[in-house]
Amino acid sequence: MSLPLGYTGPVSGVVLGLVFGYALENAGFGSSCKLTAQLRFQDWAVFKVMFTAIVVSSGGLYLLQALGLVNVVNDMFVPSVMLWGSSIGGVLIGTGMAVGGYCPGTSMVALFSGKLDGLLFLLGIGLGTLVFNAFAPQLEAWAWKQVGPDSLTVPQLLHLPAGVVWALLLAVLIVVGYLTRGVRGTPTTQGS
Repeated sequence: MSLPLGYTGPVSGVVLGLVFGYALENAGFGSSCKLTAQLRFQDWAVFKVMFTAIVVSSGGLYLLQALGLVNVVNDMFVPSVMLWGSSIGGVLIGTGMAVGGYCPGTSMVALFSGKLDGLLFLLGIGLGTLVFNAFAPQLEAWAWKQVGPDSLTVPQLLHLPAGVVWALLLAVLIVVGYLTRGVRGTPTTQGS
C-alpha cells in the first residue's frame, strides 16, 4: 500500500513539505534563537514538537502494521547503522546546528519567512555538501567499516513488542512535558 492516498510522486512530497514547513513556522522554528535555546536547555518547544511528531508517526506506523496495511519487511527500507559514519555525521550536524541555530529543515522555513540567516545557513549546507562530496571516495570505506546491527527496527533491536516501544516513547514525552511545564521559552524574534 502506498501512502498518502496511494500516490508517492513529487506532488505528495511538496504538499507534505509545505504542511511540515507551516507547522514548523507556527511553532516558532523559523528563528535560530529557538534551536539554540533548546541546546541550552532554556526552551523545550523544539523537543516537545519534534518528539510529539515521533510519537504520533510511530504510533500511526505501528497501528498500520497491526491492521496489516504496512509490512515493515516488504514495504519499508530499514538501513543498517554505519556506526562511525553516523557518529561523526551526528557530531558534525549537531555542531552546525549549535553554531548556526538551524537544521536543514528549519533553515528553509527561515528563508521562506524572509530571514537572511536562513539563506546563509543553506549556503553553508551547500558548501559543506560540496566539500564532503570531494572527499567522499576516501571516506566511504572508513565510514562503512564498522557496520552496526543489520536493518533492525527499534523494537527488534530492543527485543520488545512495538506497542511497548511506543508506550516508552509516549512516557518520555509525558515526563519531559511535565518536568518542563514551567520553563519559559525565549523570544523567537531575537537576532533573526
